[in-house]
Amino acid sequence: MLGAGVTPAQGGAEPTVGSAFNLSDRLFPMLPHESTAHPIRRVLVIFPGALGDLMCLMPALAAISRRHSGASVELMARIELARLAAGRTVIARGHSIDAREVGALFTDEPPANSNARRFFADFERIYSFFASDDQRFRARLAAATDGHVSFHPFRPSGDGHVSAAYLRATEIEIDERASPVDSRLEPTPDDLAAASRAIAQSKCAVSNLIVIFPGSGSPGKNWPADKFAALASKLSLSMSNRASVAVILGPAEISLEPIFRESGVPVLKDLDLPTVAAIARVASAFVGNDSGVSHLAAAAGASGVVIFGPTDPARWGPMPAGTDGHIVILRRTPIASIEPDEVASALGRG
Repeated sequence: MLGAGVTPAQGGAEPTVGSAFNLSDRLFPMLPHESTAHPIRRVLVIFPGALGDLMCLMPALAAISRRHSGASVELMARIELARLAAGRTVIARGHSIDAREVGALFTDEPPANSNARRFFADFERIYSFFASDDQRFRARLAAATDGHVSFHPFRPSGDGHVSAAYLRATEIEIDERASPVDSRLEPTPDDLAAASRAIAQSKCAVSNLIVIFPGSGSPGKNWPADKFAALASKLSLSMSNRASVAVILGPAEISLEPIFRESGVPVLKDLDLPTVAAIARVASAFVGNDSGVSHLAAAAGASGVVIFGPTDPARWGPMPAGTDGHIVILRRTPIASIEPDEVASALGRG
């Protein structure tokens, strides 16, 4: 049975950070306990990353929220990620990084710059992980607000997990207040209701449900789909601990649907990210590749097995949220050499 923490599975598993930049007196490196003469009501974090990147930023977002207690912490990111974070994490409100106000910072037209100021001037504190090496962007963002602005590297270099690197990049100390719950994403009642409807439509049972995420952002990180299908068959046919298995496909994985349909595995598709997170929360476990959706499932409090090939789980592995979730890492190269029986065993269903 999967318990709390991160475990490299036995046998198949292998179990100088960037700092804030300075531009002017108003663009200063973060101090562990920042103070200001003016109250901070609104804080904006600008972040350009994908789903997995955002989940790795979650501890830093929580630390920023603690630092600016009582302020509205808002996220400017890809619109689907901004919507996901708002109300389910420390983020109070989301904004699209493709908004015209951001585009205005890349032009010299005065009317465009005034449009940017109308938006950014409402924030007393801005943390930007976007275009941190673009001096023109940095100067224009600084000119668009009277608040304090700092710039921080996206995917900062250094040893250890990237989440710790983000904390160090914002010069936030990892102290006794930091905990795995900082990375937790809480599905809303509406999310859980949508998850229940999706599961019911698939004719899967909620009890003993295992969900499979067979995709990722890179084909080289994907365990073969036919092995996922074989794993699903093994889990659903087990006489001792039979599971209800469903596979969740995103738009990039839709070509895999026939493989799972032919194996008799229910397929869930056309789901938004909050519903996927809620399904992972109510499931008994999940199995996925090194992918954003595996990070999402872990952040939602799910337990599961994550299969790694060329990437380093010590740097990029999903983090369990709180004490409930437990993540087992299976890593080998080539990734296809991992067998379904090994994954089932890592799930405790061998």
